Amino acid sequence: MRNSIPGFPICPGAAAKGDGGGGAAGADRAMNTQLIRAARRILRAIFVFCAMFVVFAAGVNGAGAEPAALEGPRPAIAMHGEPALPADFDHLPYANPNAPKGGRLAIGFLGAFDSLNPFNLKAGSTAQGLNGNVFETLMTRSLDEPFTLYGLIAQSIETGPDRSSVTFRLNPRAHFSDGAPITSADVRFTFELLKTRGRPQQRAAYSLVKSIDTPDPQTVHYELGGARDREMPLTLALMPVLARHKIDPVKFDDASLDIPTGSGPYKIVSVKPGERLILRRDPDYWAKDLPIRRGLFNFDEIDIEYFRDSNSLFEAFRTGLLDFREETNPGRWTTGYDFPAMRDHRMTRAALPSGGPKGMEGFVFNMRRPLFADVRVREALGLLFDFEWINANLYDGLYRRTKSFFDESELASTGRPASSAETKLLAPFPGIVREDILKGEWSPAQTSGSGQDRVEPRRALELLQTAGYALDGGRLVKDGEPLAFEIMVKDRNQERLALNYADSLARIGVGVKVRLVDEVQYQRRRQKFDFDMMIGSWLASASPGNEQRSRWGSASASQEASFNLAGVRSPAADAMIEAMLSANSREDFIAAVRAYDRVLLSGFYIVPLFHSPDQWVAASTALGRPEQLPHYGPPTGGATLDTWWRK
Repeated sequence: MRNSIPGFPICPGAAAKGDGGGGAAGADRAMNTQLIRAARRILRAIFVFCAMFVVFAAGVNGAGAEPAALEGPRPAIAMHGEPALPADFDHLPYANPNAPKGGRLAIGFLGAFDSLNPFNLKAGSTAQGLNGNVFETLMTRSLDEPFTLYGLIAQSIETGPDRSSVTFRLNPRAHFSDGAPITSADVRFTFELLKTRGRPQQRAAYSLVKSIDTPDPQTVHYELGGARDREMPLTLALMPVLARHKIDPVKFDDASLDIPTGSGPYKIVSVKPGERLILRRDPDYWAKDLPIRRGLFNFDEIDIEYFRDSNSLFEAFRTGLLDFREETNPGRWTTGYDFPAMRDHRMTRAALPSGGPKGMEGFVFNMRRPLFADVRVREALGLLFDFEWINANLYDGLYRRTKSFFDESELASTGRPASSAETKLLAPFPGIVREDILKGEWSPAQTSGSGQDRVEPRRALELLQTAGYALDGGRLVKDGEPLAFEIMVKDRNQERLALNYADSLARIGVGVKVRLVDEVQYQRRRQKFDFDMMIGSWLASASPGNEQRSRWGSASASQEASFNLAGVRSPAADAMIEAMLSANSREDFIAAVRAYDRVLLSGFYIVPLFHSPDQWVAASTALGRPEQLPHYGPPTGGATLDTWWRK
């Protein structure tokens, strides 16, 4: 730990502490009394200064403390603490700076697309693989750190200790793929466009900004007002920059297949609507020599093909039409990869550890339906999901039951009693967190795995009876209305899982219909919250923040197409989100996230499903990847294998 600043002396040591000028008393007795007093005043001032400096140093260097903001622009910013990489770093730790450039990558996605505009909800189903490849942000993440951004279009960021304002300085070399320079006018245009016509979460976040100023072509300054949101400078740093000279704001809401102009490493060179997209590396990419980009985006061409169903997608990989596949079907992972290309070692597969919290997936209750308003009903229905039987019989035992919204990380609350900091945060909301959840003793229901478990159904019936339900002719009924609902699913895998859950619910008299709908209808109904129950998925970040407002914040419950599928309106959840965003230290942040996790678990808004500790990938042996994987994020580095290359 440093205890001196270059150019300043180290403070007086313990031997001098408290001396109070006693050393001067043993000096020449002829010394003038006023000089003695003056000397004492000077020493006292020095000691006061040193005490203040020790506090300052502890704030800068203490474990988990937020460092005081340094004067002037900086090339990187961390949500808490300091960026891990020095200002003169050469490349990201998980990138290979010597990776060969060239070759073609063929990958596939499920679904279709009718738009090349990923920034507007009304634009339709957007092609995947555009963000990062075609469109770039002011700054970009390192997947080796919880939440640290390094300069890209913006070469520096400047913000104060309270982060109530932020200034970006653009890289003068930055330009769009057509050669036009990127200026502050483009940033301002993008901000104002997305604030009014972007996705709901963008509109909500940008509406908190008090003002934007662009004093010159390379400078963008935001005043953030009193939002007490320490993440806001990073949120703005992750804003994409759109080409003002290429976009008509009036038509921004339209679904369009016009090829967009971005500033990223790739250009779109071919579009077959709904079926295929070809990206080609831009030889004039302005940032190709920046350390943050060294060793990334190594393929000359990326061919993205879309498939209507998962079987067709797998067959395309098996026959060699695709170079890479992420497997999500455990049965197929266990038994489906014994084919010629694997046996001949033209393809290989691996279970790669995926870093960071595991997130949450589950059957979500739409509380906009009165049927699910009672937490006792939600908890009871959750007890009927027989994970042990499902995992053994449907998924070859490869999954783990998810116990937290931030499972397998230091952010998870399960298995940990609430700290004093958490208790203090939750104090204004007495009773909002269940006692067993507060103590870290709760976990999802566990069955015998026989498929005929009696303990959990009995517990469920008891809970439902306290909620006013009674068995009548084999059905659970309350006020003459049966306990019955529909589960909306989008593919056969979801359908199989939902049917199994429905069978378990039927054992205690709950009527459930499983409805399989096509992708278009599924997305439309999801966006309008037109469902009783569906399977929702919430990826977890090592530094959750603003995105939680769109997932579980009260304001998002009525925002069409938000990720608040359950319709949660919880002042306690809102307060914990605010505590996360205003936390000054990593310790305060962790306490806020764990308290938030406890609030969500106590609401029983979803029936937790399961997760794999690894990412199952299969690839052509012609592809290479770095040995070191990122600590936080996908082992591939991105959706289009940003860190990989063709050998």
